[in-house]
Amino acid sequence: MPRVVPSQVVRLVDSIPLPSLNGIVNMNKVDPALLSGLLDLVDQVPNELLTMDNDSYTHFIYAKAQIKEMLATWTSNRNAGQHPLSFQFSLSQSPLAWIRIAFAMCPDESTAPGTSELNFIADADLRMNLRNDVGGIKRALANGEWKAATVLAGSAIEALLLWSLQQRPAADITTAIAALTTSGELTRQPNANLERWDLHEFTEVAANLGIIKTDTATETRLAREFRNLIHPGRAQRLGQKCDRGTALSSVAALDHVVRDITP
Repeated sequence: MPRVVPSQVVRLVDSIPLPSLNGIVNMNKVDPALLSGLLDLVDQVPNELLTMDNDSYTHFIYAKAQIKEMLATWTSNRNAGQHPLSFQFSLSQSPLAWIRIAFAMCPDESTAPGTSELNFIADADLRMNLRNDVGGIKRALANGEWKAATVLAGSAIEALLLWSLQQRPAADITTAIAALTTSGELTRQPNANLERWDLHEFTEVAANLGIIKTDTATETRLAREFRNLIHPGRAQRLGQKCDRGTALSSVAALDHVVRDITP
């Protein structure tokens, strides 16, 4: 089943014709099937995305109850052969208005429950992007999307190691590169711009500087190999593909990188 997000609810509300006269909305003019579908849609939005304030949430719950009451009343009226009871609201106080206001406050992406807060990263935008990525990884695992989890975990590791190295003096990085080049662990001189590095370079330099532990470095090297399986030629040549094992291994590497770099 597709993942339902708040913006879908907002779009549906906006698409519902809402006749009004002198600022008064007659809900009897709204297709009951649309109202029923709206209730189904809002119930499918994950709780983690419901970030509206307390007052808006209260109005949202009340609006849902109002729509349910209207639908039940109309059904009873129809079964009894009666004309449907009229429900009228001011334009800004209608159940549809309250639902739209509440869901317009909510993001389409958020961290999954239990996702690391990464509070040690001062850059708010970077921290939020990483948290969203980690949340996406957890959801991919839950949905059995092994390739997405594998690839996203490798990318998140790369971003975290880049951030970690950017916190270190340039002289430390230069010394580590020299040592790794001499030992043959790096076969070429990395780009002077850290943002142009690949996961191999991040891993080896971070391990040399003690930013990540030896076991974490081993896991990260595997994550790099697994992420490269997105290339069809490599996957065919190695006879491998992204699966549950590659996803779990890559996520374990990510968890340990976070553990190692957390002050």
